Amino acid sequence: MDLKQLIYDWNHGEDKPLFSHPFEITDETLRDGLQSPSVRNPEIGEKIQMLHFMEELGIQAVDIGLPGAGPKHYQDTFRLAQEIAGQRMKIHPNCAARTTFSDIQPIIEISQKVGLEIEIAAFLGSSPIRQFAEEWELETLIKHTDEAVKLGVKNSLPVMFVTEDTTRSHPDTLRQLYQKAIECGAGRICLSDTVGYATPHGVKNLVNFAKKIARDVNPEVKIDWHGHRDRDLAIANTLTALESGVDRVHGAVLGMGERVGNTPLDLLLINLKLLNGISQNLVKLGDYVSLVSRSCSVQIPDNYPVFGRDAFRTATGVHASAIIKAEKKGDSWLADRVYSSIPAGDFGLKQRIEIGYMSGQSNVIYWLEKHGLSAGKDDVERILKKAKESNKILTEEEILQTLSLKNI
Repeated sequence: MDLKQLIYDWNHGEDKPLFSHPFEITDETLRDGLQSPSVRNPEIGEKIQMLHFMEELGIQAVDIGLPGAGPKHYQDTFRLAQEIAGQRMKIHPNCAARTTFSDIQPIIEISQKVGLEIEIAAFLGSSPIRQFAEEWELETLIKHTDEAVKLGVKNSLPVMFVTEDTTRSHPDTLRQLYQKAIECGAGRICLSDTVGYATPHGVKNLVNFAKKIARDVNPEVKIDWHGHRDRDLAIANTLTALESGVDRVHGAVLGMGERVGNTPLDLLLINLKLLNGISQNLVKLGDYVSLVSRSCSVQIPDNYPVFGRDAFRTATGVHASAIIKAEKKGDSWLADRVYSSIPAGDFGLKQRIEIGYMSGQSNVIYWLEKHGLSAGKDDVERILKKAKESNKILTEEEILQTLSLKNI
């Protein structure tokens, strides 16, 4: 029997691919991710390690910093660019910049010194609320757009024009800004959900709107989506943007970033893998996530999908029983999916069964067998009784003490 027939997949529907065009992913961990007020800025060696994980995981692009923000930012961006060039990495770098000479010129300098093409991601606030607060006139925004894009193009660098707060911006404003940017030579426009305002329906509307502008002005221009998590819709919005036809999407590991952060890059990759949108091996993704967690001092919540401590861990009797029965059929594929939508083994992880106040005898027997221990019926009953009287999962030490064994 083909075990895959045991799961009916409503997600694909009519066997049509969700993503009918090639697309790329940008890793924002080293720039937008580090704008979180709670994270630690990693040492350059740690950043280089992250860069190599991105390369190994097949991520196509990386934001290596905002060098115009100060000397330390400049030095780290320069060193990351050196690493990409020196190691002949496939990953394509970009740098964030306001639409000002003082932000764009450092990118040009680093590119020329290192001998590496760096895309300029020139951003500009575009929403009415931002314009009102900043006392900006549309004519001023158009002027900044014109000057910034032309400066990058004049120096033979690709330019992505980013409208901040796109999802709350008026279509007339966006149309004029995008048209100006494209006419001046921008190769990409980026739709940015800066404050996480969008819903999937809004994403569809916005992407279709932007695609029409690009078709009318220059059909070769590509479209990016950059989403934030404020309404916890970032993954859904990013997948919707891809289904709607954007060419590249952005994210940061563990969803780091301003306020509650960016689209979680790790979870985006996993969803794309499960939806057959990407083909690369993600076994090393957990190692990358762990490195970011340590280097940036970001704790992974226990219930965080896939990489949280509880993601593949259960102490509930009925759940554990199903997993144990599946394992006894001798097929890891079955055991990995009978109570999980995400196969742990595909990401270098394993199912774990614990003993707690909602456990049954099968939990105890399984746990003891996995730890190379044999126990009689009385031992099993004694451990289960202790678990039922506890208000938490039993630790290994508590189980061994109950068996009158020492934890060696």
